[in-house]
Amino acid sequence: MESSSTTAAGGSRREATRQKLYEAAVTLIAEQGFSATTVDEIAERAGVAKGTVYYNFASKSVLFEELLRHGVGLLTASLREAAEGTAAEGGSKVDALDAMIRAGLVFIDRYPAFTQLYVAELWRTNRAWQSTLLVVRQEAVAVVEGVLRDGVANDELSDEIDIPLTAAALVGMVLVAALDWQAFQPERSLDDVHAALSRLLQGRVSGNR
Repeated sequence: MESSSTTAAGGSRREATRQKLYEAAVTLIAEQGFSATTVDEIAERAGVAKGTVYYNFASKSVLFEELLRHGVGLLTASLREAAEGTAAEGGSKVDALDAMIRAGLVFIDRYPAFTQLYVAELWRTNRAWQSTLLVVRQEAVAVVEGVLRDGVANDELSDEIDIPLTAAALVGMVLVAALDWQAFQPERSLDDVHAALSRLLQGRVSGNR
């Protein structure tokens, strides 16, 4: 049997390889579309043999499905970390929502190509991975729902808030605003964009309570 250190090293190498494949796939698909992107191109961009792609993923479709799961998982983790960090510091639920907006902007600024693909795929209905995409999207939205629900429960937020719709709207606001920022207002800083969305949050979600 392999030692635990050998197994861990092998696992780390595989994760590093999968990360290279994710990055290669998201860049190529963002540039030329899913159908036009070949496994050979993904392997070449990642600097690995074609067989390595199939060793890690059964097909290009599986690779892309796992890419979506991986990327949205990173976003969800960022949102959760922001909310938990605010709670640990004794911040309010509105503070937590504000921290999550910033975390979302930071994520999108770091992974713009993935974000473009993710938003585009949300509007497609003929993809094999549509059900997976809806599941991982709900995982991200659920983090925001949890903060809103706690805010209503402790009377910090109005009980008239439609929690599922508001959570989806906040996530959508960050996605669309960030993509608009990058495409049409790249001269603005992340702090500037965050401040604008923060003011919107304070006026529309926190209200006058």
